[in-house]
Amino acid sequence: MKTCMRTKKIYKTIISAVLVAGIGVSCQKLGTKVYSVVPNANFWSTPAQVAAGVAPAYTALQGLPSGSIQELNEATTDEMIIPVRGGDWLDGNEHTQEWLHTWDKTHANVAGTWTSIFNGIGQANFTLSIVNALPSPPSNLANINAEVHVLRDYFYWLAIDNYGNVPYVTSFNVDPSTVKQSTSAAVYDSVVADLTTNIPLLPANVDATTYGRMTQWGGYALLAKLYMNAQVYTGTAHWSDAITACNAIINSSNYGLLSDYFDNFSPTNSNLLSSGNENILVVPFDKVNIGGMNWEMQTLHYQNNVNFAMSGSPWNGYSSDADFYYSFDTSSVYTTKGNITYRSFNDQRTGQYLIGQQYSFVYTYPPSTNVVVNAPAADQLSDLQFGIPLVFSPTVATLSDASGAFRGAGVRNVKYFPEQGTSGNQSNDFALFRYADILLMKAEAEVRSGTNLDDALNLVNQVITRAYGTSSNNWNASQLTLPNLLKERGIEMAWENYRRDDLIRFEVADGIPYFTGARNPGKTQDPDKHTLIFPIPAAQISANPNLIQNPGY
Repeated sequence: MKTCMRTKKIYKTIISAVLVAGIGVSCQKLGTKVYSVVPNANFWSTPAQVAAGVAPAYTALQGLPSGSIQELNEATTDEMIIPVRGGDWLDGNEHTQEWLHTWDKTHANVAGTWTSIFNGIGQANFTLSIVNALPSPPSNLANINAEVHVLRDYFYWLAIDNYGNVPYVTSFNVDPSTVKQSTSAAVYDSVVADLTTNIPLLPANVDATTYGRMTQWGGYALLAKLYMNAQVYTGTAHWSDAITACNAIINSSNYGLLSDYFDNFSPTNSNLLSSGNENILVVPFDKVNIGGMNWEMQTLHYQNNVNFAMSGSPWNGYSSDADFYYSFDTSSVYTTKGNITYRSFNDQRTGQYLIGQQYSFVYTYPPSTNVVVNAPAADQLSDLQFGIPLVFSPTVATLSDASGAFRGAGVRNVKYFPEQGTSGNQSNDFALFRYADILLMKAEAEVRSGTNLDDALNLVNQVITRAYGTSSNNWNASQLTLPNLLKERGIEMAWENYRRDDLIRFEVADGIPYFTGARNPGKTQDPDKHTLIFPIPAAQISANPNLIQNPGY
């Protein structure tokens, strides 16, 4: 049982709250279900009760690592590809459309992402309506409001990042028929102002009481994300503001880089509660109490249940192709013990990918060291349906192929290391904001603004030194370029739901088609820039005629 189980129980305790359906702008009034005999008016009086009271506003975050938001922000980029393997992963060609940028307003994940985002906004607005209507407000009402406001700001950031012009609703008691869109610039201004007001009212302590909840540092990380992409949302860059937000976190001395990259993502990563931890904000998961973390199922092959000691067969879906995989440093040290050869990657981050023949030996943690790469034939795993060796190749030559060999196309990601005995519902907490990301964002903002380049180089080299365990691969001043920074972000932040955000920021700022450009297999240059945002889902347009469809859709 995890040391922070007490904290995690908050997320399954829903008291005097409803889960608001994310339809339209999520401001419909649904019947309130009461799960406790404690009257709401008497409830918000202890820290534990407050934590339980705000928990429903956090539940929408549980869809981030394994849902439609993940696909729209990864599978539309060079970082993740979900090919059709026979009949598997056909799903109305929605995954193929993501890779090719041919989605439309009826696309399932376009609709699901909107619903998830506005469900989170609706839950936040409902929580605010409850606590601010109490006949005897709690003494820390301002702090409660600040926490829920900043959480709502996170969802509004996702909204403008994915859809551009969106409804901006800050009250639960709004007639849906009156709701119209605001421009992305207007929502950006409102969210930045809201963050600026509320961040000082958030807790500054980093411990079990704030684990998985918004702190000042989570607020500043969100503010940094908004400033970094301000040019996308408003047409005006805010690099110096991004630096200031990052500095607030760096200068707090609350966070640092863990020596082992994979400890940020392991099944026991919730044990990392002390000051100096790298994860600034996480979404808690637990195989018993909080389900939905299905990373291992999405990416691993059906027979990888053997070498990861899983209780069920994975789904053989998400992967990365050769162009992205070989942006990593694949150099390694090989050792032989008896008739088995082991591989340890020089850059530990490369170990997040499974490549080559798979063996029956149970994979050891961390995946960057002592990987079995050669053993007797009797120890080789096979694809049971086709009776051929189970080999992962980085080459994904096409988007659809029914052959047996294609079932091993694409390298598989085990950054969130599979948990033995599980079949999905892993206990790995999902890292929403990480200190390494803060260092890289500040470095990029300094390069773009042409200020303090020595500091930018030092920040990047902190990340690289951790990756290699030595400074021998650190950059020199000539390597501190924007293309290299984008590449380094891809390596450090792979599959953390930021690739689309990064590619679009670099494309808008630099005029290079990082997101809309052609790539293998089969993707041609987008005809224009309308794909930088997604369409308003058709169901939302039908439900609210006030909504105006995004250009190009």
